[in-house]
Amino acid sequence: MDAMELVTLKDLEIAVRIWHPEAPKTVIAWHGLARHGGDFENFARILGPEWRVLAPDTPGRGLSSWSPIPSHDYLYRSYMSVALAVLDHFELERAPWVGTSMGGLLGMLLAAEAESSHRIERLVLNDVGPELNPQGLMQLALYFGRPHRFTTFAQLQAELTEHYHGFGIEGDEAWRRLALGSARRLPDGSWTYHYDPRIAEQFINDTPRDTWADWRAIDCPLMVIRGAESPLLDAESVVSMAKAQPDLVTLEVPGCGHAPMLDRSSQVAPIAEFLTRPPQKSARHVQHTERGWWQRLIAWARRSTALKSAD
Repeated sequence: MDAMELVTLKDLEIAVRIWHPEAPKTVIAWHGLARHGGDFENFARILGPEWRVLAPDTPGRGLSSWSPIPSHDYLYRSYMSVALAVLDHFELERAPWVGTSMGGLLGMLLAAEAESSHRIERLVLNDVGPELNPQGLMQLALYFGRPHRFTTFAQLQAELTEHYHGFGIEGDEAWRRLALGSARRLPDGSWTYHYDPRIAEQFINDTPRDTWADWRAIDCPLMVIRGAESPLLDAESVVSMAKAQPDLVTLEVPGCGHAPMLDRSSQVAPIAEFLTRPPQKSARHVQHTERGWWQRLIAWARRSTALKSAD
């Protein structure tokens, strides 16, 4: 990164990583569930010097504060307040948003709600949408819902390489950089990941939403990127997303699962084109009455917690 600023919201300090701080245009780049803003290093360099890239670390990740009350702060509603505080800090009335996984859902919620929709100028969702594969979600919740401890840094790097193979990262040096930005030393000298292990409690504490209603409510230009081998965002879901939003721009990334790293020109160039194209909107309407993935996931998480308590 080229600079960093700290934004304070109540008792939390949010680190915002910045590339090209003097650039004339600004884009918000928000990371996934257990990642941090440093993931957008290559994205920012490829996007180019005319774009200031602001990539916050969500509370509980990276360089930002850990919450003393996770049941309150590690929720999408709280993350929305953090996002608006970041926009206010940088005096941005509105800005385009690129979000990977959780970061994409956060942008989607901001763009859907009447109180905040005017703040999102256009939205790019990276391997996420209003309908997600339940098996992929369960695997995600199970992995991040338990603590991880490694005796050596090499063990952490090996585990990271296995778990994040879907990012499509290439080369030993790239994997080493990812590991260096993902590691935290424990008091006994062992290693773990950089994030607060309690971030996964949002699967239990968050409030279910009708995410298809959120998707239909969005009135800004939209783009979705899907890893061709994604276990989370099915190809059929992208088709349904396009039916609800006919002007949706889509990009499928070959050789990637969840989620494309946005670290090469073949992925960033289409985003750059989308960020600068004139907006086009057309009428759209789709009925979707099935209970959303958010409701299914939270119901599953609460049942799992109840069973563990009973044991």
